[in-house]
Amino acid sequence: MEAFHPSSLLSFLATVPDPRSRRGRQHPLSAILVLVCCAILCGARSYAAIGQWAQDHDITLMHRPGFTRQPPKLGGIRKVLIALNLEAFEHALTRWVEALLSRPLVAEPSTAEAYALDGKSARGSFDGLQKAVHLLSLLAHESGLSLAQAAVPNGGEEKTNEHKAALRLLEGLVLEGRLVTGDAMFCQRDFCQQVIDARGDYLIFVKDNQPTLLHDIKMAFAPPVEGAFSPSAATNLG
Repeated sequence: MEAFHPSSLLSFLATVPDPRSRRGRQHPLSAILVLVCCAILCGARSYAAIGQWAQDHDITLMHRPGFTRQPPKLGGIRKVLIALNLEAFEHALTRWVEALLSRPLVAEPSTAEAYALDGKSARGSFDGLQKAVHLLSLLAHESGLSLAQAAVPNGGEEKTNEHKAALRLLEGLVLEGRLVTGDAMFCQRDFCQQVIDARGDYLIFVKDNQPTLLHDIKMAFAPPVEGAFSPSAATNLG
């Protein structure tokens, strides 16, 4: 395996298994993957756009991620991405983002990092026959970087399925010292317990669709009423 700077994106992408046979490897896999990442960050949204982005740049720039010749075109990039282990690819990107976020300049040591759960339908993924792909992401508030992402099953309403998808998304993530935020759909016992078990914190919005819970919270934080019965006072009298 080629040696890269430990904190570089290339060093993390180098851990992704290569799905190609040794005989068919004309370009390093890490170089192809960093090309794809850079093209997407620059606005490419299709295989053709990624391939065009690579062809539009000078060969000296393409040498920096590890290419020794002209980078692959549309067909070659598409074949690699279709055969790629997507879970390993996403895991490598997650580890890279976490390494960036752990730097001292990102947040004060005493301040919990806030991460938001947010679900969105992928633009352009609706083909007229199947529903659009609905993705649930865990985003860092301060930087806007995505730590993890998972597809939400689209059987029925996607919104109602985000709760279960969140349970799977948070598995294996380091939540200690982190505050996970979300809207009312994540106000569920199993979700909150999973965050606590991972030594994280959560901030969930409660709305009118959970009237009993909303009332209990309001009562818990309501100012004491003068002359009202206090269980603690009754205990002290005994």
